Amino acid sequence: MIRKVCVIGWPIAHSRSPLIHNYWIKLHGIEDAVYERLAVRPEDLNETLRSLGDWGFIGANVTVPHKEAVFAALMRHDAVAARLKAVNTVVTTAQGLEGRNTDGYGFIANLKDRARFWRAADGPAVLVGAGGAARAVAAALETEGAPEIRIVNRTHARAVALAADLKLKAARVFDWDEMGEALAGANLLVNTTTLGMKGERDLDIDLAPLPEAALVTDIVYTPLETGLLKLARVRGNPVVDGLGMLLHQAVPGFEAWFGLRPRVTAELRALVLADMGIFEGN
Repeated sequence: MIRKVCVIGWPIAHSRSPLIHNYWIKLHGIEDAVYERLAVRPEDLNETLRSLGDWGFIGANVTVPHKEAVFAALMRHDAVAARLKAVNTVVTTAQGLEGRNTDGYGFIANLKDRARFWRAADGPAVLVGAGGAARAVAAALETEGAPEIRIVNRTHARAVALAADLKLKAARVFDWDEMGEALAGANLLVNTTTLGMKGERDLDIDLAPLPEAALVTDIVYTPLETGLLKLARVRGNPVVDGLGMLLHQAVPGFEAWFGLRPRVTAELRALVLADMGIFEGN
């Protein structure tokens, strides 16, 4: 019997999760498994979740726009998903389907992998944006020991709501015109918005107040080097692109489904980049 896993979204054709997981399935010689895409309209989501087992699926990943809706539909969640009120990984347990969230894990693991000198506890972190990605990143940074999380967002009330809903112990909210104050003395700058993504305008901010030793990262990975990352690199800041977050967030789910903990390697990164038409070092 084939053990099937899928990624659920609408649309879903763009997802690279099948490329990642099927690479690991082949690498580990798991002959009775396959990972597929499953296009699910929002109005069909609940019926799809009820039917996963009948269709032979032992688990799933969840992408936009379903993360919050899957959280609401499931009765069981891990602690991270319960805090974020969003699910990106569904695991079959003896008690039924359980929703988990590995986005924050993927974010932190990417930084540790690509910038091994970096420590969250070394100084304040600045988050640009206050959407779903910002929630996952903020919670992960607090867990990792960041002494202060500075949230900069164009809508002040939304940033305040994020900090309150997550019960962040050391959060400060800054208005957009206070960006310079937020950047001063920071250890990390994270763009959690879609600004800089292919088809979107760049995140246009003055990095002058940011210490040159501060790490700059972006959750966007198309393009691999966003305008923000290029600006930071040129002025001398260490930078980490967003692709590793996608790769690392996949690790805990694969382990839960198949009992093997895969590794994010240079070969896997090159495989996904090639699918994007990017060949590093050329």
